[in-house]
Order: sequence, then structure tokens, then C-alpha cells
Amino acid sequence: MESSPINRLPPDSLHQIFSSLPLRQIMICRSVCKFFNHLLTSQPFTEIISTRPPLNLLALRPPHHHHRHRHVSIPHPHINVYDPDENRWLRFNLDFLPFRSPQPVASSSGLIYLWCESVNSADSCKSLVACNPLTRQFKVLPQLGSAWSRHGTVLVDSVNRVMVLTELAALYYSGTVVANRWLKFSSNLPSKPRSPVLTSTSVFALCDVGSPWRSQWKLFSCRLTSLAVVTAHTNWTCLERHEWGDIFDIIKRPRLVRGEGEDKLLMIGGLKSTFSLNPACSTILILRLCLEGLEWEEAGRMPLEMYRGFQESSKFKVFGGGDRVYFSAKRIGKLAMWDCWDGWRWVDGVSGYGDGLCRGFVFEAKLTLMQ
Repeated sequence: MESSPINRLPPDSLHQIFSSLPLRQIMICRSVCKFFNHLLTSQPFTEIISTRPPLNLLALRPPHHHHRHRHVSIPHPHINVYDPDENRWLRFNLDFLPFRSPQPVASSSGLIYLWCESVNSADSCKSLVACNPLTRQFKVLPQLGSAWSRHGTVLVDSVNRVMVLTELAALYYSGTVVANRWLKFSSNLPSKPRSPVLTSTSVFALCDVGSPWRSQWKLFSCRLTSLAVVTAHTNWTCLERHEWGDIFDIIKRPRLVRGEGEDKLLMIGGLKSTFSLNPACSTILILRLCLEGLEWEEAGRMPLEMYRGFQESSKFKVFGGGDRVYFSAKRIGKLAMWDCWDGWRWVDGVSGYGDGLCRGFVFEAKLTLMQ
């Protein structure tokens, strides 16, 4: 490669040539040789393409058996990623992270957030780390107690403000309200929040306010403006409208997923066949809530031939967001995908999940430098 004529071109010219390629091709070119890898990961080139639209990928969280045992390092840490536009699986190495047992849990704006254990630490205390696997950069967020990694749900909005939410308390980190420090608030929620979603203006969560014998789900929200000043608690509001009728009664075990843009929420669950105490479901239903007008509409429902595989499973997971939602269940061995434009299809090639049950999140891959 040293004798190639391409080496005689000035870096600025090479940057302009490669910047005309789509991001997928740039990623492929980086693996051709060390020269291309150095050229296409340099700061000048990264700044040129930093405004390029991201790749909307699906990242899978590692199987549970990867992090059951303390102090067990993963030999070659990586994250499996699915590209729905190319219908292919990718693998991003995480070996640049100087930590033990990284556990990816969330992503936003090109960054992946992971719980990591220090290699030199004798205890099981974990830190929340943000990294970009494309540029192989990372930063460690301010230290948290170990209980937050066990019981908290990590949420990140489009400008990388982070919230760790539990039933009793919430931690909020923006880097601007109070420099380099987490703000702690009392959650004041009636029950453990299910599938919370963080947008640029609010956080939403489902809570069960029913009895031990019968669930009754309600939608709660809290505006982020209430966190702009140091307060003792968060102000959660139950969102209810008379026009909604029995919208929460027809869905069994509902989950929330971020919708397309900042003004849409998706609620997904089994469509009850009756209103009995423990009814069977006829399919999986996707409802869309417009946050501006607080109006629900049906976005999709799983085809019956596809639902048969989920009907026989006692447990399934829902993840994704935007215009694509993914479903996994025990003993199926593949994912079901709903695309709001192209409908439903199966996703094959899922490996490393013995029972077929996996979880994931949207990863907007970008070649941007970390601040």
C-alpha cells in the first residue's frame, strides 16, 4: 500500500473523495488497510462528515449469562448490530474500553451507554460509560452507586441528557444544570415504572395502579423543565382523557416505545380477546399516541400466522423505536420486525441467545467526535 499512487495525494483531497461515499461504504473502506483506517478516523475527516445523517441500526444487549457472575471478563467484548436497510448483521468491537464486562443498555446520537466494571476494582461497583464504537472514543460519567446499575433504567434523549429511573428515585445528568454531577429526585410514582421513554421535553412511563388480582395501567409523564432547577422531587402527572375510553383495558402487558420524531409514542401489547380476568390475546397490537393532540390511533397489528409463534411463548420482548419495532420470544430463534412503511417481516441470523429471548435498542451510528 505504501507504493500505491493514492499515497501521493494530499490528505485534504483524499478527505473530499471519501466524504462523497455513503457512511456504510466509509465503514467498509476503514477495514481495507491501516492507511485507510487512519485516514477515515482522523479528526479532520470526522469533522467533514459529522453532519451526515446517521445509520438507523438495531443493537442487541448481551445475553443474561454474560453478566451473571461478578468479576468475569468477556474475552472479546462486542455488540451485535442489525442493519434493516441492508438486511445484514454487523459486529462492533468494544475492546478499546479499558473495563470489565461492558453491558450496553441505551443509545442516542451515535453514542452507546454501557454499565462497566473497573478492571482494577475489587468490588462490583459499576460506572456508566458513553462510547462511540465507530470512532473508538469513550468517556466515563460521574460515579454512581452499585444499586443504580441493578435496579435503574437508563434513558437518553436526542441531546444526550441521561436519566436513571427507578420506582423511588431518579438521577438526571445533563452536564449543564450542575456541572459534572448527577441530580437526584424522588420519583413519587405509584408503582415500578414500565418501559419509560425520554424525549427532549418529557419522560413517560406506564404504572400499574390496580390490585394484586387485576392490573390497571396508566400513563404518567414528567416535564424536563421541572428538573431545570434543583428540587426535591419530580412532578409526575397521570395523562387521562375521557375520549380514550377503555384504551388501556384492551391491551395486555403494555409497553412503551419511542415513536417517530419527538411527538409520538407507541404502546404495544397483546390485544385481549375478552375483558375477563386473565384473557387470551388474539394478536399483538401497536397503538400510536400523538403527544401534541393526545389522540390515539392504531399503527399496526401482527399478522396471525406470525403471531402463532408468539402465542405459544410465555414471554416476549419489545424494543426498537421510531418507525421500526422488533419482537423476540422464547424458542422462536428469530426476530419479528414491524416497519411502519413496509409492514411485517422476520429477521433471521440472531445468534448467541440460547432461549431465543433477546433485548435491544436503536443505535443511530454516526462518525462524530465525542465532546
